[in-house]
Amino acid sequence: MSDPSRELTLRALLTGLLLGAVLTPSNIYSGLKIGWSFNMSIIALLVGFAFWQSLARVLRRPAWTLHESNINQTTASSAASIISSGLVAPIPAYTLITGQQFDTLPLVAWVFSVSFLGVWVAWYLRPSLIIETQLRFPEGMATLATMQQIYSHGAEAARRLWVLGSAALLAALAKLVDGLWWSVPRWAPSAQLERLTFNLEPSLLLLGFGGVIGLRVGLSLLLGALIAWGVLAPWLLTEGLVTIPAGASGPQFGVLIEWLLWPGVSLMVCATLISLSLRFLRARRGAAAQRMRFAQPAPLPALGLGLAAILVIALQMSLFDIHPLMAALSIPLALLLAMVAARVVGATGIPPIGAIGQLSQLSFAAIAPGQVAINLMSANTAGGAAGQCTDLLNDFKVGHAIGATPSRQVVAQCLGILVGSLVGVLVYQLLIPDPQAMLITPEWPAPAVATWKAVAQALTAGLGSISLDIRWAMLIGALVGVVLGLLEGSAPVWRLRWFPSSAALGLAFIIPASISLMMAFGALLAWLFAARWGSLAERFVIVAAAGLVAGESMAGIGISLWQLLR
Repeated sequence: MSDPSRELTLRALLTGLLLGAVLTPSNIYSGLKIGWSFNMSIIALLVGFAFWQSLARVLRRPAWTLHESNINQTTASSAASIISSGLVAPIPAYTLITGQQFDTLPLVAWVFSVSFLGVWVAWYLRPSLIIETQLRFPEGMATLATMQQIYSHGAEAARRLWVLGSAALLAALAKLVDGLWWSVPRWAPSAQLERLTFNLEPSLLLLGFGGVIGLRVGLSLLLGALIAWGVLAPWLLTEGLVTIPAGASGPQFGVLIEWLLWPGVSLMVCATLISLSLRFLRARRGAAAQRMRFAQPAPLPALGLGLAAILVIALQMSLFDIHPLMAALSIPLALLLAMVAARVVGATGIPPIGAIGQLSQLSFAAIAPGQVAINLMSANTAGGAAGQCTDLLNDFKVGHAIGATPSRQVVAQCLGILVGSLVGVLVYQLLIPDPQAMLITPEWPAPAVATWKAVAQALTAGLGSISLDIRWAMLIGALVGVVLGLLEGSAPVWRLRWFPSSAALGLAFIIPASISLMMAFGALLAWLFAARWGSLAERFVIVAAAGLVAGESMAGIGISLWQLLR
């Protein structure tokens, strides 16, 4: 089972590429719906193991080894994590502000280039973060634990896969029924509450994400929804700060979000930057005995890093008409922020991609004020590099534990981001052919897009272009964010459950209340299940949640494409 000679095999690569191509659309869909994505390593691990072990028994083929499983999950997760390269955040935000859309191949090249840069940052960070300081990397450890369980108890993989498949089938059927044959009524207690987006959203995907995020984040979403849509929104309408068009009916998300997103974004940005800084300092103190050491320069990795940097700079100049000096400055900033993100992910498991993006936006606003392209797309370089860097470091953590070859994992990661770039861009363009008309709407709330767009507008046009009432709301949101950021960055992990999640609290201002309510309900169900059946919850809740997310995402993509092609 653990024969290291069978590692970078053709079947391991092809399995990972195929699964990555299938799973990438799910993250694009959920990213545009709720701004979050799902780590696909465990799904890829279970599906690959079940398929090849069954085939090995039936056809007497060589067993599917532990090292092949690692290459499979590395490839698939790198493809699915292409979402961090900007497809559901700065790229559509750039289109919303400038009206410029890109052809498929240039967009694929850009998405690939920023991800490719992150691969080589991870390579050079591996000696320090994986071998010497031995940071935990919780997502990598969860994948490793699953891998060890299924190889020591083969029946466990079959049980988890059955739960995964059943949940995916249930969610897909529910979405198909709702989207094609019979629309489930979006029930609301009253017309007034429906106008404020407090209506039933019958989505198993949201229940699944609720099960993943946990009770603290779920209750924080509920609290944020009550404050934003239950208190502030009625006040805005009463005071005349927001006016609903005459004769309008149903949820008025598009009208209210133009005001509510500002305090929500201010809260999230300030909280994440403060907590990111404190968590990074704590991670550094925890590794104070170890100096940050980088891999020794070698011809191929140095060539890869240099090629990635040249590609990113050239594409910024040709696609976005960014000055060569500004484009070149994005590289050291991306390297620095990717290192910060890697430290934070290694210590906490929380990928601060949004905070990294907004920090880079602030940096470029100081360097090149008033320039939208630089503020969004040069900042996109840091977010995309940080996303792939942290994904590969999680995979390196698994590989180091089982004695895998790092260079082979890099090959798998690069092939994965190539497929992820192609599939991700095609799915994004098919789902959202007209971003200006379709995004930041009840159908596609796209909270990450709204956040990047709002920050870019505030930094490039200046606060003077925003009304006084919104500026006061931004100040209050920022102050609340600073307080929560200080608490989250300094309090012990076991105490955090008593404080609201700043990310969830701010996010609730940017998505309809119906989405927050359903995710909070999913978190409550998962908590109740875990309280009653702890061991079963540990084994199956995440797997079932992944199935619900993947099943509804795939069905939702199919419905969207069907409606577009009709």
